[in-house]
Amino acid sequence: MVQASAVQAHVARGLYFDEFSLGQSWVSPARTITEADVANFTGLSGDFNPLHTDEEFAKQTQFGSRIFHGPGVFAVAAGLESRLGLKEGTAIAFLGMTWSLKGAVHIGDTIRVEQQVAELRPSKSKPDRGIVVFDVQVKNQRGETCHDGQWLVMFQRQV
Repeated sequence: MVQASAVQAHVARGLYFDEFSLGQSWVSPARTITEADVANFTGLSGDFNPLHTDEEFAKQTQFGSRIFHGPGVFAVAAGLESRLGLKEGTAIAFLGMTWSLKGAVHIGDTIRVEQQVAELRPSKSKPDRGIVVFDVQVKNQRGETCHDGQWLVMFQRQV
């Protein structure tokens, strides 16, 4: 049994809606896409397309070698962005996104997330929250944008 004095309340380290400003931006840590990422995402998703799983097939495509799954890139990007801590304890919900795949991510590419506050929408019906719209880009080690779009996230307000 845990004693009451040993239990600590979770303290949010994320930002509240009111702490965001238009144009504010962040860059996530980077991460190299590995063979294990492809194998794990293939198993998780059930997507065994030879573009991801068959090097000889992929050599004959416009990409010249196997590439990481597009939804896998999004999943890794979400993880990289979460390492910034902006949402920790203050985000209420991920509401949606628009997403475009601009270029392939190959095994061995190192990607990072760059995001910027594009819009702030205080809630009219619930004054304790608001929506932040982020412009998001996934960039590789050459600075090329591989994926981009917008993420809509509902945050708590400090009221």
